[in-house]
Amino acid sequence: MSYTLIVGTKDWSSWSLRPYLALTATGQTFEEVLIRLRETQHNTTRDTIRKFSGAGRVPVLKIEENGKSVTVWDSLAICETIAERHPEAGLWPDDWAARAEARAMSAEMHSGFPDLRDQLGMDFARTLPLPALRPQTEEQIERILSSWEAALATHAGGFLFGRFSIADCMYAPVVSRFTTYGVSVSAPVKDYMARVWALPGMQAWLAASKKEVEEKMV
Repeated sequence: MSYTLIVGTKDWSSWSLRPYLALTATGQTFEEVLIRLRETQHNTTRDTIRKFSGAGRVPVLKIEENGKSVTVWDSLAICETIAERHPEAGLWPDDWAARAEARAMSAEMHSGFPDLRDQLGMDFARTLPLPALRPQTEEQIERILSSWEAALATHAGGFLFGRFSIADCMYAPVVSRFTTYGVSVSAPVKDYMARVWALPGMQAWLAASKKEVEEKMV
């Protein structure tokens, strides 16, 4: 069995971060292929990605096992596949009710919060001033913070549903955005963000992001 995870520029690619954290949490070894986003010379970025997936977007997970090769695209689909293949990692809560809520929160992040994404783009390795926020962005930030606070108050263990789960993977890029732009948060949320930020996967991603930023400045 072998895994290859195709990801985009780590300073920017929020979608790539999510399955990276899930796969890291399993303890499985995997290869990475990094595709630099927003490239304009020669082949477009999408053309490069299409060598791995017809969807033309990162991330992509390639699984090789027993002579079979499988390609999985889309962050949430990859995370679900990883959770299914490695139940020992406990990437969904054991309790069915908590699991249903975790899936709903993950899906909401997957399909929602467009103004947050637009105004607070992921710049993982940087600290930037908070822009003047649109009312829609403020509402979406409030929705995220209130859902985090409710989950943290309900489930003991430090993460949204007790132990680290796919829900935390899905919101990890938001943790980075709130950190980058200095979004004001409550004490429980601040502690939660610190725990996510301290994850080995997040720290490895941060080191790679910083290197990308340094290379752009040369």
